[in-house]
Amino acid sequence: MEIIIDGYNFIGRDQGLSGPLEHKRKWLVQQLSLFRERKNFEVTVVFDGWQSGLRYEVEEKKAGVRIVFSRLGEKADAVIIRIARAKGSGCIVVTSDREIRSAVEKFGAVSLRAGEFAEILGSIDVLPYDPEEYNPEPGLRKKGNPRRLSKADRRRSEILRKLRS
Repeated sequence: MEIIIDGYNFIGRDQGLSGPLEHKRKWLVQQLSLFRERKNFEVTVVFDGWQSGLRYEVEEKKAGVRIVFSRLGEKADAVIIRIARAKGSGCIVVTSDREIRSAVEKFGAVSLRAGEFAEILGSIDVLPYDPEEYNPEPGLRKKGNPRRLSKADRRRSEILRKLRS
């Protein structure tokens, strides 16, 4: 299983992208490296290089974490979607960007919001299922057990459980 993180989306989830980005990138890679060592998942973090990057995509590995900078004129979103398409259901994409989330889910990837993954990084405790999260639209009558999560939600819960354990 590979975890693909939208780097600047994750860094800017709370206070935005102001301040020294190099320091924030190094901190994120350090945190992801510790997570990778504990969980034994492959980790890739993708950063935008579309405005001030090189003419080609740059890829490097630091502390076991694969770091990708998109090329000049290409957003990290396109790189994340391309990697997720190649990995299919064998990856988890961490981003709060709805467009990326819906695009990668079409390939079978599981998507997590940046805040969800930040909680996992900060605390690896298994949290019980929160029934308030699952609130189907009123008026839709579906067959089957109404208390059972959908297949996609069960898969997502299983992935979250693996990440937290």
